[in-house]
Formats: sequence, structure tokens, C-alpha cells
Amino acid sequence: MILLVCLGAKAQSQTCPANIDFANTDLTHWYAYTGNNQNGNGPQAIMMRYDSVNSAPSGTRGARFISEYNLNSVLGIQVITSNTRDEFGGFPAIPTINGYSYGYSIKLGSTAITRGGGPNNAAGGGYIRGVSYLINVPPGPPSEPYTMTYAYAMVLENGTHVSSQQPMTSVTLRTPAGIVLCASPSYLLPTFNNVTQDGRGATLDSAAAKANGFKVSTVFSPNLSPGLNNQGGEYLQDVWYKGWTEVTYDLGAYRGQQVSLTIEADNCVPGGHFSYAYVAIRNKCAGLMITGDSLVCNNSLITYSVPTLAGATYNWNIPNSWSIVSGQSTNILQVRSSAGGGSLSVHEKNSCADLTDTISINTLPSPVGGALNGSTTVCEGVNTSVLNLINYSGYIQNWVYSTDGNTWTNIADTTAQYQAENLSTSTVFKVIVGDGNVCPADSSIAAAVTVDTKSVGGQIDPPEGTLCAGQTIGETLILTGQNGSVQNWQFSADGINWTNFTPANTNPVNTITGITMSTQYRTVIQNGVCPADTSAVARIDFNPAPFPEAVVNPVDTTICFNTPVTLNAQIDLGTSYAWSPGSATYTNVGGTPTQLANTVVPDSSGYYVLHVLNNGCPNPLLDSLHVTVMPQVLVNAGRDTSVVVGEPLQFNATSSDPGPDNFFWEPATELNNIFIPNPEATYTLDDNVIKYSVKATTPFGCSGTGYITVKVFKTKPDIFVPNAFTPGMAINRLFRPIPVGISSLDYFRIYNRQGEMVYQTSVVGQGWDGLLNGSPQGAGGYVWTVRGTDYTGNVITKKGTMVLIR
Repeated sequence: MILLVCLGAKAQSQTCPANIDFANTDLTHWYAYTGNNQNGNGPQAIMMRYDSVNSAPSGTRGARFISEYNLNSVLGIQVITSNTRDEFGGFPAIPTINGYSYGYSIKLGSTAITRGGGPNNAAGGGYIRGVSYLINVPPGPPSEPYTMTYAYAMVLENGTHVSSQQPMTSVTLRTPAGIVLCASPSYLLPTFNNVTQDGRGATLDSAAAKANGFKVSTVFSPNLSPGLNNQGGEYLQDVWYKGWTEVTYDLGAYRGQQVSLTIEADNCVPGGHFSYAYVAIRNKCAGLMITGDSLVCNNSLITYSVPTLAGATYNWNIPNSWSIVSGQSTNILQVRSSAGGGSLSVHEKNSCADLTDTISINTLPSPVGGALNGSTTVCEGVNTSVLNLINYSGYIQNWVYSTDGNTWTNIADTTAQYQAENLSTSTVFKVIVGDGNVCPADSSIAAAVTVDTKSVGGQIDPPEGTLCAGQTIGETLILTGQNGSVQNWQFSADGINWTNFTPANTNPVNTITGITMSTQYRTVIQNGVCPADTSAVARIDFNPAPFPEAVVNPVDTTICFNTPVTLNAQIDLGTSYAWSPGSATYTNVGGTPTQLANTVVPDSSGYYVLHVLNNGCPNPLLDSLHVTVMPQVLVNAGRDTSVVVGEPLQFNATSSDPGPDNFFWEPATELNNIFIPNPEATYTLDDNVIKYSVKATTPFGCSGTGYITVKVFKTKPDIFVPNAFTPGMAINRLFRPIPVGISSLDYFRIYNRQGEMVYQTSVVGQGWDGLLNGSPQGAGGYVWTVRGTDYTGNVITKKGTMVLIR
């Protein structure tokens, strides 16, 4: 992209050329051309010329775009008025450089290419496009600068040709004395010229390309790389871009003469690789001008800048007592001001320009916000807080306040004292202090007025109670609904004269014992600085009747499941009692002392509470014991089974208790060990049906029993299958095989009369319920087949028919 800026120290004879910055949004006053470089670059490659005198389409007046040569559907030159980012380089099409935002630019070129050869033997050669402006330098003394600055950015596709045939972008500043080399850069992607016979394949000198500011794009080329015989190839990630670069030059030496500026973007000479560039121009043709404030505030950070020059040196001079923060040798200077002003100057020099500028600066004192005195805490409702601003410098603009620290509200008060009244919410105050329109206002250190909500005494629960003579279990009073902290509890015999607890009791829970007369109680509550409040009153009446006396023994016990336990207690003073859970009514005590022994069989752990009353005292004595019931021991001896004579049977009993448990089997018939969970048995012809029980005893002494029945067949191992079943009935509702002496069931399958399999399983004990996919099957005959392996390893296969009866 190319950018022109005209700079001068004085306003005389500094008018910029018309539409030099494309502000007309077209190419008016610019000369343009397009062409094809089949025979190489140079004037002979220009095929179409667009003068600056005529209107479009033959001239550039009013022309916003021009197509590529002989390619009307693709724009080769276009004015850009809205900013976008380049698809390969990501840089903006309309730049902002050193804080200056350009309004317009043009784009020279596109990604369109041509290739020679092919089925139509088309001509090769790449597209070329250029724009040029004839600048009439205003007359005047050569010592008066007439400077211009342009910046450029470009995108080049690597063609792997010899360097002279690679895509390129160039800028040429031509004067009556010849080309100004420092203002006329030219860029291409250099190669080592090691091409193959077809003119391609040269290695890119990537180090030189990077040294010139080029970077490889992450975006692939939209054009196929040419393959053998021009038959196409692959998309390559070999597109390079160069971001914005500025060039500034002084035309003061050419006062009253004409110079030209030309920008051109050329595809590779063979035509198969593209080039395009951007151009934008600043419409300011004065000399060097420092950008920055001439009226500043004391002790402020300030930035001054001048347009950058390529390869330039910079030398800044600042007012006395000011300090440089950064940028002494760059075009952007950051300084910190002091109380005094003075002159600020810069000298900017490169091979194309030698410029200076000076501005005068005045300094204003910066306002000082100071600090607020008067932070305090008040109680909500009627309150007053006086705040005073001290150690400030400047003029008070207004006060502000906030109740959340984020949203601030103005107070129209310009005095140094403010009286806040009747606040209901904690509030922070600050003062805004300014000093004219130049320096930014300063805010004071804040003051906070904290508002405490009013004290609320709350209620005491229960509000009434009774204590009997000798009652050791007191009445617990609980404070609720209060706002603030408990300062102390108080008691009174008449509700008029109150006495504080000594030492002070600040707990919201208070247990009352040992009174000898009816007494009232309350609490004193205070929140922050607010006046204290008292709670509602609770009254505890004294009853002279003696409180019951009894004790439960033992306090806690542990039993096995479904085991009785005796609840023992002794009543030393009392007239009736009741257990809970248990009897619903009180039982009279015949005399004291009385021994109690109640037997219960609890099914779960829990508390048993003894309630004892004594005539005249309404309060029961409550004493409890906890009974822990061990979990029920569930023993699984296994599923009932069938064996044949001589077949070993392995038992495996399990217990729900984590153990280790003791096991005991009976009867001991044919068992090799009756004291283990997994004995083994082998049966003889004398054995028929044996029902075993196995008892598991836990380490605590609890036990459970499981059962298993073994049926001994006097046959060889076999699989028995019934010939009928009645699904849905209470008995005979499943059709299943009965394996005897079978160690594994391979399959059991059932088919209907159409040959469709309606059921299968390989699990012993499972069978068909007469359903298929949830639908009942019809009555009638079905075919079954079964196969299993007996305990000796022999395979038994059988099949037959059965009848389903509905």
C-alpha cells in the first residue's frame, strides 16, 4: 500500500494536489494504465491507457475502478472507501499509522493470472496495472520544505522463476533531475535463479525476503500450481506479504517544477503468479508539524509525534525541568510535564528529507482533590454527619456519593463542607475538584458514612415455662428475630426492676435452673452505634412440688436382630411413668423406690425414653437409653439342586455379615466338612432327597440360617424336559429343562410350527413364559432342542416336542 503526505513548516504555497488522497472516492486527476507483460516488463507491456483529462471509460475522471486487461470481470485498480483486512496479510486496507487514520486508498492488482499454452495455445504473460500523478510543486524558495509521505503494503505470490521474472511492486518518484532513489523502492521475492528447463523451480531466497520485511501467509493461493505439461497441480501455501511501510521526501528543491509519482504492481512475466499492492495518501502538504497539545497540565503524561520517515533519525528538545519517558530517538515522544512551559522541537532527517519544527507550550497547574474528613458511623433514621474537604487545590465542581461503589450520583454543592442527613444506607462521598477546561478534574480521597440498622430485641421461645423444686433439668430459652448482638440477659421478679446477669451472658441461648420463685427474663440487644433494644419477656414460674427422681440402667446396649432386651430403671421419687415408644398412658408407681424391667423386641436401632411424673409438678423427668440393633444375618445356602449318584456337589454358603463368620451345616450326610461355608459332597445309591440347613454366627454372636435341598437321581447325567406347560397359571407356568449331573447348559431353544425360534437360553433354571416380544403365543405344539455338558465332560444333545396349553 502507498501513502503520500505533504508536510511544510509554513502555510504559504503548501496547497496539496487535488484528490491526491482519493477523497473524491474515484481516480480523478490520476493517470492509469493496464497491460500484459508477455514480452517482459516495461512500457511495451502497457496495452490500455486512461488519461486524467477525460471521463470514464477512456479516462479516470469519475472512475472508481478499472478492470484487468482483457478481463472485465476482475478489478485491476479500485478505490477503497470502507476498511477491510487483506485476506493473506491480515493488515487493514485503509491504514492508521502513528495515530493518523487515512480515509481512502486504492488497490492495484488482484489474484487473477494467465498461463500460456494449453489446448487453445493461449498467450502467456501476467497482468500489469499502475497509477501515476503529475505533481506541480508550488513556486517558492527551495529552503521552504514541500514534503510528501507515502506508505505501501503488498502481497506477492512466489513464482519460483528467476528473480527478474518474479511478481513485483514498485514506486517511482521522477523529477527533472532524475529518479529520487530514496523514495523509489521496488520489491520482488528473490530466488537463487536455479530454474529447471521449463523456467520454474527456482529456490526462494527466504532469508532475503524476510530481511525485506516479507512474511509467509497462512492462507493458500487460490490458483493451482502448474504441473507437468500445464495440466494443473496443487494449491500452494507460498504467498508472501509485506505490511505497511512509510516513505517521506522533500520536494522543496523542485519549487515551480513538475514531478511524477508512479505505483505499479506486476504479475510474474510467465503470467501464472499474482501481485497486488495498496495505495493511500494523506492530504497534508505543509512542512513538518508536531502533533500534540500546546497547553498542558503540570505533572501530566503527554505524547507528541511527527510523521515517520523511513531510515530517519530523530532528535527532540523539551522544556527545562520536563522529563522524557520514552521515544527520544523515535517519531513518537512521551514526556512528563512540570510547572513551567517552554519550547518543544524536533529534528527529523533521512536521505530524502531534513526537517525541523518547534511549538511553544504553556503549563497549567493540575487540580488536587485533597481528602475528606468526617468518616463516621451513624444509626439509621434521624442522623447527621458533617464532612470537610482539606488539602485541595483548584475549584470544587461538585460532590458525589455512592451506595454500592459503582454508581455515583452528583450533589450540587461547591463548598468545602457538606452535611449528610438522615441516611438509611451506608454511603461513600467524594469531591470533584477542577481547574479550568484543560486539566482533568481530580477526585478527593473518599469518606464513608456507615449506617447501622436499628437494634431489634426479638422474641424468646418459649415465652412461658415452669420449674419445680429440685429440678436439675432447666428450661432452655432461645432468642429469635433479633437484629444486633446480645449484650446481656436480665431477670426480674416483678417485671419492673431488672438485674443484669453477672458475668454477662452474650449467648442467644440461656438455660434456667435453680430458681426458688417465679422470674421473668429478657435480653438486651444492640446493633452498632444504634440505641439498645430489649426483647420480649419470657416468664418461668416456680412450682414448689418436688421434681421426679429416676435413673435408667444401662444407658446404652447392643443386641442381635429379633432379640429381646430388658429396659431397667429405678424410680426414687414419682407417682407415674411411661416408656416411649411403648405404652401410650402413664402407669402408677406403687411406692418408691420402684424397680422397672420392661422387655421389648426392637426391629431397628433407636432410643427408649422413660417419662416420670410426680403429683403437683407438671414437668416430667426424661431419661433415655439407646438400643443398637445389629443387622439381620441373612444366609444364602444356594439354590435347590439335583445331582446324580457319584457326581461331586460343591456347596457355597454366603452371609450378609462382613464376617469372619462361623458356619455349621446339618445334617452332616455326605459332607466332607460341616464347619466351613463351602463343603463338598458325593452321593451314593442310598441317598434320595436331603434338606440341609447352614447356620452362620457373627463375631458378636448373632446368627442366621439358610436352607438348600438336594435331590439325588439314580440315573446317569441327563437333561429332562416336560411335554407340556400352562403359561400364566400358578404352577407349571414356565417351560424349562431339568438338567441332572450337567455342569453347563450350552443352549435350550424352542421353535413354533413355522420354524421360527420363539425362545432360547443357556442359563440353568430359566425357561419360556409363552410370550414372544411381549405377545402371548398360541396353544399347540412346539419343537425344542437342548444341549449340555455333564460333569464328566460328555455332551448331551436332545430334542422333542411339547404342548402349550391355554
